[in-house]
Amino acid sequence: MPTARQFAESGERVRQITRSGRGVDHPLVELVAADVNDADRLTELTAGARVLVNCAVPAYDRWAVEIPRMATALLTAVERTGAGYVMLGNSYGYGQVDGLLTEDLPMAATGVKGRARAMMWLDALAAQNAGRAQVTEVRSGAFLGPGPVGAYAMFVLAPVLAGEVASYPGDPDAPHSWHYTEDIARTLVAASRNDRAWGHAWHVPATSSLPVRELTERLADLAGAPTPQINRLHRDDLVSLARQQPLFAELLEVLHSNEHPHVLDSARTEEVLGVKATPLETVLQATLAGAVDA
Repeated sequence: MPTARQFAESGERVRQITRSGRGVDHPLVELVAADVNDADRLTELTAGARVLVNCAVPAYDRWAVEIPRMATALLTAVERTGAGYVMLGNSYGYGQVDGLLTEDLPMAATGVKGRARAMMWLDALAAQNAGRAQVTEVRSGAFLGPGPVGAYAMFVLAPVLAGEVASYPGDPDAPHSWHYTEDIARTLVAASRNDRAWGHAWHVPATSSLPVRELTERLADLAGAPTPQINRLHRDDLVSLARQQPLFAELLEVLHSNEHPHVLDSARTEEVLGVKATPLETVLQATLAGAVDA
């Protein structure tokens, strides 16, 4: 939703397509209900558009089945209409990487989710190289901001604000890139407007690369909450929890990104697209405000 709002606030007309037909309340935003897997309907809705920005993602346990179908429909629509195609992606496609993550790393994921994300980008890039489309992908790591769903929001944020012990799947003392939802939207908008963006991937500038424990201590201090207590969930813990709640099993494939340093380099984005990260304290205040409103 921040992406549609930012486009509209800059004066561009937006057609926001969601399954429910709900979205941003703005005079320049037209809300439409549609199925992202319907290539014919997407073609109809994107005819005449300057760019199609895809922020859709299936349920976490349905990626292997639904991402290929969704990706095919979206790519078909932009090939038919000539709209530029801006994809919101993540770092899963790289697989496990030792060291700083840069956009020129190969798509080397071996897990189901990583391969699904990698193929979505590689198929789009092949269409660009064949002259059938103009494509780019904006990649982020963990989300911060009001309302985002992720491991941090699920496992850490609510317990800490309630003064309870939190359990985190991974090493809470490993450096980790954190991306503000508004900065993600800004990067998507900037990529859509820069001819140098096409054919390349771009990392969202990180508001911080603090480990979970230090980040949470900063957040708790701003909230006036007790000093956080964070227990580490290891792989065996997730396997055990998955016996009662299958969703925990979905985290096993990408647990490496929480167990080891996971820092995305964004120097190229900052230089070429001109996007800078929002200061951490501002992001944490927005995250807290969203948690209170939820």
